[in-house]
Order: sequence, then C-alpha cells, then structure tokens
Amino acid sequence: MSSSPATTVSVEPGALSGPGLLELFEHVTDPRARRGVRHRLAPVLAVALAAVLAGARSFTAIGEWVADTDAGVLARLGISGARRPCEATTPRVLTRVDGELLDAVVGAWMRTRVGLIGGRRVIAIDGKTVRGARAAGKVAPHLVAALDHTLGVVLGQVQVAAKSNEIPALRTLLEVFDLVGAVITADAMHTQTTTAAYITGRGGHYVFTVKANQRALFARCKALPWADIRSTSVLDRGHGRRVRRTIKVAAAPVLLDFTGAVQVAQIRRTRTLAGKKSVEVVYVITSMTSTQASPAHIAAWVQGHWAIENRLHRVRDVVFDEDRSTVRTGQGPRVMATLRSTAISVLPLSGTSSIAAATRHHARNAARPVELLLTC
Repeated sequence: MSSSPATTVSVEPGALSGPGLLELFEHVTDPRARRGVRHRLAPVLAVALAAVLAGARSFTAIGEWVADTDAGVLARLGISGARRPCEATTPRVLTRVDGELLDAVVGAWMRTRVGLIGGRRVIAIDGKTVRGARAAGKVAPHLVAALDHTLGVVLGQVQVAAKSNEIPALRTLLEVFDLVGAVITADAMHTQTTTAAYITGRGGHYVFTVKANQRALFARCKALPWADIRSTSVLDRGHGRRVRRTIKVAAAPVLLDFTGAVQVAQIRRTRTLAGKKSVEVVYVITSMTSTQASPAHIAAWVQGHWAIENRLHRVRDVVFDEDRSTVRTGQGPRVMATLRSTAISVLPLSGTSSIAAATRHHARNAARPVELLLTC
C-alpha cells in the first residue's frame, strides 16, 4: 500500500457493528487467501493487542504471549479449537494487514469515547518517525497522529513517506472529523495559510505556534507593542525545577496578514533548574476571539499540545522501545505502531494514569488485558 496521504479511508462510527473495540476488527479486510486459514483475522488482531497491553514489544513477544496463555482465555477473544496461532502467524498476518484501514476503524471508535474541554473538542496534531524501521536503505515510516487533549487518546493516524509531508497529511487526517467548534493545535510546521483556511473553512479553530520558519510572520508578531500589554503568569514547581509561564495576548492587526488570525499571544517560559535559568519566548496565533479563548485557555491549549510528546511518543519509545524495534517488513512497522497507540489510548480510558505500571499489571495475568478489551 502506498504511504502517500493522498487517499483517505473514512469510517463513520455509526456504521460499526457494535460498541466494543474488538468488533471493529471485523471491519479490517483479511489479506490472506481463504484456503488454509485456521483463525479469522479479527481474533488474531485481538490477541496481538492483548499481548501489547501486557507489554509485548515485538512479533516474537506476541507469539510467546499467545503460546503461554491459557486456551480458555484465548477463547474469549475468538481463538477456538485445539490449535492456537503459531509464532509465525503473527508476522505473516500483521505485515500484510491494511494499516490504513486498521487506523481508520480504530480512530473512528476512539472518537466516540472522548469528551470535550469546556464544551469543545481540542485536538493536537503531531508526527513521529518509526526510526527502528529504517534499514537496508529504506525510509522509515513517519506517522502523523491526531490526539485528544483530555486523555492523550489517538483519534486518527496517517502514514507519510517523510516528515516534510506532514503539512498535507494534516488535512487528510482531519477529513473524517467534524471540525465545527473544534480547536486544532499544531506546531510551527503547520503554521501555513492553506492549513488555516482549511480548518476555519470547515468551522473549526486553530492555535498555531509561530517560529523562525515563518520569518516574516515571526517578525510581525515580535514587533507588536508587548511592553504595553498586561500579562498573566503561572508558576509551576516539581521535579527540582521551577517554571514560570507568562502570557500576553493582543488582537491580531491587519498587518499580521495570516488567514483567520484574530489574536496573537506571546508566551515566555522561564525555567530554573539547579540554579540555572533559561528563558524561551514563543508566539502563538489563533482564529478565536477573546470571548472564545481567554489567555488562560490559550496557555492551557499550548501547554497541552507540548504535553502530547510525553503522553504518546515518549511512551511508545520508553515503554514499548519503538525506536529500537526491528519490525521492518511490509505494513508491520505501521501496524505495530497502531497497536501501541491503541494500547496507550485504551489504558487511560480505563482510568490508568501510568502506562508502564499498567502494562506490568497486565503482564502478570493474561486474563487482565483480555477482560479490558472485552469491557472497554
């Protein structure tokens, strides 16, 4: 399958056969010929996800989890009969699964499970390269995800050939979303007039960071009379450091010349660690008015966007060791990344605050991840 974001797979939540996550897997096309198939695709995907919830990091680990799990537990996921999927089945199936469709059906289900912040859905767009899949001259797949600010749940994902393709991928990714009233947060790469026009044209709002990649826009933001504008400040302490965040917000003047921009914010972060102080100043533009987005709202959304790195990408690397994964064949890197993101999303929905502790908890008893999947 092409890694280009040009094609969008749309799956409406109302079209799904049931409310449970496992029912979604019935909507993923089985890539195998019917002859000789002992286990349906949906149960194979289900046991793979259960194994990942228990901390499995590779196809081999998934196969070992299946081999060690009681037949009665596997039967609850649809693995029937005396024979269970052998260790070779996992890579043979998961490297051929339609990763785009798998992402679409899981994302559609996730979008029905998250709430709103202050009456709005707030979505962060961020990308990550699966570095371990880079081998034999191949380009490592780059996955662009939409994440809910409330829980860090992955609401959708698309694969692109390179990080530079993230800009059009954002529009492809958001095509299946109802953007009316939603707030989209994104880093400086996506601070593009075409992206802003797309979001506002569909009834949504944006909160974009402005950095030196947009030199003229950055200069215009920096030149505003910030010294004459009142500031709001918040001090955070923890882990041996002090961080003071100061925000000033101004109405966006016509000379800013950016599609839909209504407000500009200056955010100053002063960080003190071990007696050393560092200061960072960033600018943010938004299509929301002062009555729709106060300085506190803007600061919270910007901080929430930065936190996504720790709530998804860092977890995939630290807990699941993704960057050192040796899965490199076919759709394998993308499908494994989807299983990891799904596990990271399902666990907070069940009330978990620590993904690492949750995977250890599920690893101690194979019935636990199965029960979670059957009840979520």
